[in-house]
Amino acid sequence: MIRLLGVGKRYGDVPVLTGVDLEVRPGTVVGVVGANGSGKSTLLRILAGLSRPTCGTITGRPRVGYVPDRFPAATRMSALAYLRHLGRISAASEVDPQGLLDRLALAGGPRAPLRQLSKGNAQKVGLAQALLTEPDLLVLDEPWSGLDPDAHGVLAEIIAETGARGASVVFTEHRDERAHAHATEVHRLTGGVLTTVDRAARVVLRGSGEVDLPGVLATRRTGDHVELTVAAQHTDELLLKALNGGWSVARVDTPEARR
Repeated sequence: MIRLLGVGKRYGDVPVLTGVDLEVRPGTVVGVVGANGSGKSTLLRILAGLSRPTCGTITGRPRVGYVPDRFPAATRMSALAYLRHLGRISAASEVDPQGLLDRLALAGGPRAPLRQLSKGNAQKVGLAQALLTEPDLLVLDEPWSGLDPDAHGVLAEIIAETGARGASVVFTEHRDERAHAHATEVHRLTGGVLTTVDRAARVVLRGSGEVDLPGVLATRRTGDHVELTVAAQHTDELLLKALNGGWSVARVDTPEARR
C-alpha cells in the first residue's frame, strides 16, 4: 500500500519527525497516538501526499481520502452542493454524497450551509468528502474530535468497513483506549519519533455481568456479547479467568491471525 522509510521532516532548524519507518498494508487500520505537538498531523500530511518529507523515502501511491483535524467550512455552499462539486472535479461517481450525509446524520440536513455548521458537523462533511472515491487509504486526523456520540458509532463502522474491503486506514488519537479499540496496530509518536505499541488481541465473550479481567485496553458491549481489546501478553490469563468466571468465549482474534 504505502511505506515510509527513514522519513524526517524539519521546519527550518526545528525537527518535527525523525527517522520514521511505517508500512501500511492493505486491509490494516493503523492508530497513531501522541500528545499535541508530537508530529501526528505532519505525519498524516506526508501520508496523504500533501507535504514532502525533508529526508527518507516513500513507496506506494494509493488513492487517498484525507480528513484534517479541522475541516475548513467557510463557504456559502450547502454541504450537498459542496460534495457534488468535489465529485464533479474529481470525477468521483462511486459513492452517493447524500447517502453519506444521511448516514452521518448531519445537523440541518444535506442542504445545511457549510459556514453555519459546528466543528463536529463540519467534520462529518469532511469525512463524507474523503469517502467519495472509495479511497485505498483513508487518512483521519483526530476523527472523533467534536463528533456526537451517535456519529462515533458510525465512524467506527466506516473504519471497519474500509479495512474489510481491503483498503487501509490511518488515524491519530490522543487516547490509547480508543486507538486500541479500532486499530489493528497502534504506534506512538513522541517528539517526532515513532515506536510500535505492543500488539493487541480481540476477544469476544458471551455472558453478563461486569468485566473485571486483566490486560483489557478497551471494551465494547453488544447485547450479551462483550468485545475486549486485550494486551497480547495477557490473552491466556484473561481467557482462563473469563472461563472460570462463567463467561463463554465466542471468538479470539490474535495479532498473528490479522497479519
